[in-house]
Amino acid sequence: MNTLLESVRAKAKNAYKHIVLAEGEEERIIRAAGIIAEEKIAKVTLIGNKDVIFEKCPNVNLSGVTVFDPAKNDLSKYSELLYELRKAKGMNREDADKLVLNPLYLGVLMVKSKEADGMVAGAVNATGDVLRPALQIIKTAPGINTVSSCFIMVLPEGNKYGENGVLVFGDCAVNPNPTAEQLVDIAVASAASAKNIAGLSPKVAMLSFSTMGSAKHELVDKVVQAVEIAHKTAPDLELDGELQLDAAIVVTVAALKAPASKVAGHANVLIFPDLQAGNIGYKLVQRFADAEAVGPICQGFNQPVNDLSRGCSAEDVVNVVAMTALQALGK
Repeated sequence: MNTLLESVRAKAKNAYKHIVLAEGEEERIIRAAGIIAEEKIAKVTLIGNKDVIFEKCPNVNLSGVTVFDPAKNDLSKYSELLYELRKAKGMNREDADKLVLNPLYLGVLMVKSKEADGMVAGAVNATGDVLRPALQIIKTAPGINTVSSCFIMVLPEGNKYGENGVLVFGDCAVNPNPTAEQLVDIAVASAASAKNIAGLSPKVAMLSFSTMGSAKHELVDKVVQAVEIAHKTAPDLELDGELQLDAAIVVTVAALKAPASKVAGHANVLIFPDLQAGNIGYKLVQRFADAEAVGPICQGFNQPVNDLSRGCSAEDVVNVVAMTALQALGK
């Protein structure tokens, strides 16, 4: 395990937040819950049938884990909350009674009710199915209108880029072609992730194929506009652009291309202009630099909800739960 993830787990232990695992009958989730409880990383609730859970993993110690079975508990308060939140969108009580039986909705309602601090799912459900209840019920954080994602990139020991070899890349998984306003949301949320999860002092570079007006194009204009908006709406955030990648992270290049910038050459949060650039960029660094890509981490929600890869391992689940706890700590 890399030192960043060790630090994340240690911080999560100190926070000891309550995280709901909606896919409680999935074997990897059950094994992860056992590890989380044993290491006291978080308080865990599994949503599912207790008999099924114990039959699937009879050798996993779940003595510190709560199992919540929708079929054996009164869900009326969750159904009522869901109805009140969604009646303006046409939901009736019967639909609310049915939908609350869906563990993804039930888990989010537990978070909304502040009975839990965050939810993690996605080991067996598609990203859209995981995020939809959160978008409908938890919604976005104040001042943020865009849910996005980031990866924490952990470079091999001795790498000089970022902060001690750690950078945050956003958005690499959610928004295909963000507007200037959405880029600002992504930048603010990524900076928060950098601080709360990776422990960085965020220095945000808004990336482009142009540095400070070196090229003229409508694609550059969008990034320039985002920088202008960010300086007005988030004046305390160390953010600059538009910057080419080398100007953002290489001190000598920054001295030539953007000598007046306090961020250029020292950026540790890189905001890509669109999803193609972000997705390609993080995978290039992951493969060519042998970096570890931690994520994707969902960001922008008012309360934390994270989506797992369907190929995740039990250890991956443990790490995402720890990061979700740190997001909750930062709220």
